[in-house]
Amino acid sequence: MSNTVRCEYLSESQLPQRLRAGPLQLLPGVRPGEGEPCGRKDDLPCGDGLECHHPRASGSLRGSVSASSATKFVGSDGKTYSNVCHLKATSRKALQQGLPGITQTQKGPCETSIGPSHAASPRYKFNFIADVVEKIAPAVVHIELFLRHPLFGRNIPLSSGSGFVMSENGLIVTNAHVVSSSSPVSGQQHLKVQMHNGDVYEASIKDIDKKSDIATIKINPQTMLPILFLGHSADLRPGEFVVAIGSPFALQNTVTTGIVSTAQRDGKELGLRDSDMDYIQTDAIINYGNSGGPLVNLDGEVIGINTLKVAAGISFAIPSDRIIRFLNDSLDKHNKDVRSIKKRFIGIRMLTITPALTEELKQQNPDFPNVTSGIYVHEVVPHSPAQKGGIKDGDIIVKLNGRPLMTTADLQGALQEETALLLEVRRDNDDLLFNIEPDVIMQ
Repeated sequence: MSNTVRCEYLSESQLPQRLRAGPLQLLPGVRPGEGEPCGRKDDLPCGDGLECHHPRASGSLRGSVSASSATKFVGSDGKTYSNVCHLKATSRKALQQGLPGITQTQKGPCETSIGPSHAASPRYKFNFIADVVEKIAPAVVHIELFLRHPLFGRNIPLSSGSGFVMSENGLIVTNAHVVSSSSPVSGQQHLKVQMHNGDVYEASIKDIDKKSDIATIKINPQTMLPILFLGHSADLRPGEFVVAIGSPFALQNTVTTGIVSTAQRDGKELGLRDSDMDYIQTDAIINYGNSGGPLVNLDGEVIGINTLKVAAGISFAIPSDRIIRFLNDSLDKHNKDVRSIKKRFIGIRMLTITPALTEELKQQNPDFPNVTSGIYVHEVVPHSPAQKGGIKDGDIIVKLNGRPLMTTADLQGALQEETALLLEVRRDNDDLLFNIEPDVIMQ
């Protein structure tokens, strides 16, 4: 529609006699509406979206109220109108055609109703909590622990909670008590993770520390996932704003806010006798189901895991610095498990000398030496360091690096050290020295 549409008003002479009211009288305290006089000393300001228009070159202070040319409105039909006059004219035409009338629903054009163009609006300027939630919510997940009934095959819910994604390939951090049952149960337990977008995945426990109440679980997503980053809880100050998000009572992405009451609350003060951790105390509401979800600062960094509610307004979170330590320990343990292990060997099959073994060997060979301790070489592996060094089947190793050798465990322990082995061997009635350099194999 054209922006030049004007409101059409009937003059008083055009009105039926019964509608003529004589000189216009405004009620006290009522702002003048469109077409009414304005601009005099005692007149009230014009209504919203209206302005006082003075005839050109009249020199008179008296004017009439008309629609402001600078104010646009959105009508109930979803269209933008250049002014109130334009909207009312369109509404009258709609009514004449038997259509619903159009009312004002929003000040400002449609295209500025949302988004960056409202940057100066207090609603958008000061709603920093909403900005944080919009940033972190896609990486927060809902976790459910089920028990598969051994007889009927049904899934029995055991617990539920929250977590947050730490890696794009599906590593999720949560509380240990969310993913493990506190009571002994029979049957197969399994985890289900629901993402912010509704996708559901089966999950497996990657690592767990029940004392610290931290766990990591792993899913296998088809696409890269949004993630959260860990901040440093050591930098927290009492009074800082924090945001907790999770799935209390299975109500996903429930947001609560508060401040940091205390950045370091000793776990022993909470009755946790074995605790070696300082917790973050906050008045943000943490309920059943919030457990495992992130507690974040206004930068959207995770500074804790929502863990424990003591009373209304008193909740606790595991600090992010402790989470970082757990993740580093988990990574070290994983690397140790997969790292290639160096193993040294000299290539002999051996037995510890005992009185019973000595007696048995003497029966087979009357010339067997009189020894009370050492290692009997039952077999030398072909092409092994022992064979190359001169060791033979039937030898008795009596000393290792100048010290008496008592058991096979002593020799195996020496193989853990990266040094050559000086072996003193009893062969028949001779004592011989052999310097053996073990081979290294990778396992």
